[in-house]
Amino acid sequence: MGTRRSEKPVVVRKIVRWVRSRTIKEKVILGGISGIILFIFLMFFVENYYHFFLPSRAAHAVGLLILLFKLHVSKTCAGLSVKSQELTAIYLAARLACTVIFQRDIHIFLDFVTLGATLWVIYMMRVKLKSTYLKELDNMPLHYVLVPCAIAAILAHPKGHFSLIIRFLWPFSMAVEAISVLPQLRLIQNAKMVEPFTGHYVFALGVSRFFQCAYWLIQIIETRGSYLMLIGSGHFWILLALISEVVQTFILADFCYYYVKSVIEGQLLTRLPSMV
Repeated sequence: MGTRRSEKPVVVRKIVRWVRSRTIKEKVILGGISGIILFIFLMFFVENYYHFFLPSRAAHAVGLLILLFKLHVSKTCAGLSVKSQELTAIYLAARLACTVIFQRDIHIFLDFVTLGATLWVIYMMRVKLKSTYLKELDNMPLHYVLVPCAIAAILAHPKGHFSLIIRFLWPFSMAVEAISVLPQLRLIQNAKMVEPFTGHYVFALGVSRFFQCAYWLIQIIETRGSYLMLIGSGHFWILLALISEVVQTFILADFCYYYVKSVIEGQLLTRLPSMV
């Protein structure tokens, strides 16, 4: 027993050293292959694809708990965007207003936990740690995000027997969620550096996005593209959902690449190229 326990860390260290010795191109290929393998595993071994939203929302909640830990321990909110948190609270509240009416499951619970944590982060940044908030760097106007999302929601609201408000809030929440991280990445770009806890949080958002993308991709694959035909039948919210997934994936993909690269190289992610 003792021999096996001592051998395991050695094997792990060898794998880590081997990965570190690869070129950037090889690391990107390895990362892509790993993502594809995980995607295939999910497609063949998970029967109900709706369950993908469970780890997605759990990852987001964990990311927020990491932020709360940072705020309470370090007593500073430097590097965090309160505007991203406010957008998060907006889309979570809009989504809960739609789903709490006809759902009573773990997904609703996780959304409530995430919303509560988000509101607490906003309170800490706006009140308790206001002096450490980098307001001059968190300079993306919220109406730049909310107005286009509202217009998209009006154009793509789903049909159904629900009230007009609910049919507006559902696509609105999807659109806001897709670009809610933009103020945070804008702040990172302005600051030219990333505080480690902030990096952990944004990476958690990337993990959350992976599972939601897997849901939509598998839906399309399983139906052999017929799912997309619903768009032509007037279900424009599906098009909005797909566009939202693609947009947020591209927004987070670049950050997650540099985050994973820094972890593999054993470094704290403190700086990013200017294109982030």
